[in-house]
Amino acid sequence: MSPIFGTNFFNVTARGAGYTVTWPECSRRFTFVTTEDRNGEDPGDEVGWMSWERFRCVTDCDKDPRNCISERLYMEMADAMVYGGYSGAGYQYVCIDDCWTAMNRTKDGHLQADPKRFPSGIKRLADYMHARGLKLGIYADYGTKTCAGYPGSIKHIKKDAQTFADWGVDYLKLDGCYANSKQMDKGYPKFARALNKTGRPIVYSCSWPAYQVYMNITPNYKKIAKHCNLWRNYGDIQDSFQSLVDIFNWYGDLQDDLIPAAGKGHWNDPDMLIIGNFGLSYEQSKLQFALWAIMASPLLMSNDLRDIDSRSRDILLNTEIIAVNQDKLGKQGKRVAKSNVSFTEIWTRPLSDCDSVALVLLSLRSDLPSNVEASFSDVGISTKRACVRDLFAHQQLGMYKKSFTAKVNPSGVVMVKLTPICDDKHTDKKGSRKRCCVTSC
Repeated sequence: MSPIFGTNFFNVTARGAGYTVTWPECSRRFTFVTTEDRNGEDPGDEVGWMSWERFRCVTDCDKDPRNCISERLYMEMADAMVYGGYSGAGYQYVCIDDCWTAMNRTKDGHLQADPKRFPSGIKRLADYMHARGLKLGIYADYGTKTCAGYPGSIKHIKKDAQTFADWGVDYLKLDGCYANSKQMDKGYPKFARALNKTGRPIVYSCSWPAYQVYMNITPNYKKIAKHCNLWRNYGDIQDSFQSLVDIFNWYGDLQDDLIPAAGKGHWNDPDMLIIGNFGLSYEQSKLQFALWAIMASPLLMSNDLRDIDSRSRDILLNTEIIAVNQDKLGKQGKRVAKSNVSFTEIWTRPLSDCDSVALVLLSLRSDLPSNVEASFSDVGISTKRACVRDLFAHQQLGMYKKSFTAKVNPSGVVMVKLTPICDDKHTDKKGSRKRCCVTSC
């Protein structure tokens, strides 16, 4: 968990020149560190599932054995990922969040899983994931305690990093509750170095900037990107459309600061996908998936894959949109237009093939569909003509000139891929095509 902006769930205590901030949160995602400072794996593999938003910190397994934080929950979710087709679409991480440990460390200072809820231990759980072609993520906190009050890592960084490696963990989300946010510029890199020294590739997800933003400290994203594979910038997503809007508005407003830090192996993380839960309509679910793809965000679902409706499942298994999210060019997209009159927005992301771009037309109206037009010049298409493919309908829409217009449902999106059609100025004297590679649709 990280700060939940706009709520009253905080307990902030002044301590000298710094602060100790406590709240519940969650972060997440992916890739790998090829520098001496980061640890992890192949960039772009940040798709999977995380427990926090849907299952929170339910620990009474006698009253709620199906939904409590236990090895049963993660094993069943792993099976659902495999047999439900999610692993085949690229989802590979199953991530534990807060509340998995016992309330005390072992006598020699090691973290230990709650013996009643995780009787087989974390190493066995990691083996279970690996046997199914999946990877295990785990949660820790840089502070003295986790957000839910379980043992923190601030005095055990090297020991905890080695413990996670010995267990076969593949992903670590390091939260920042009960910690001085002014000390995170040193503490989070220290944990990164400890992970590297284990010799095991472990994706490193940092909540570092989210706590600094809440405390009005300007994050040093260049430094953060040097040490972390992904990082939470903002408060936790809640199961509501308003929470989703708050997050992508914040990202759009601050995109000039956020986008330069993102790239292969280091990404901004706007938090979990809440598709398939209780708070989003079908159109709103499509909106989240489309924007997370445009923003090159981690795709970490937080839902119940054992019991999910077919339309939500189809959204999450849309391989054309997953391909946009995972595009090898590795550039985060941006908002290029926003109207406070029509309540519409245009987002775009450059892609690696043929100078194509992914385009999202978005409407925040609540009453009627809206016609939204995007001019090619505004979204990065340099030719007069382009082929258009609808990524939700999986249909070619044909050739368009100078702009693309679509009718967008209330609180919904239209997402297309624009591929430029070569014209005369895109050929050299020998007739070879430059930049674009399509001559017709």
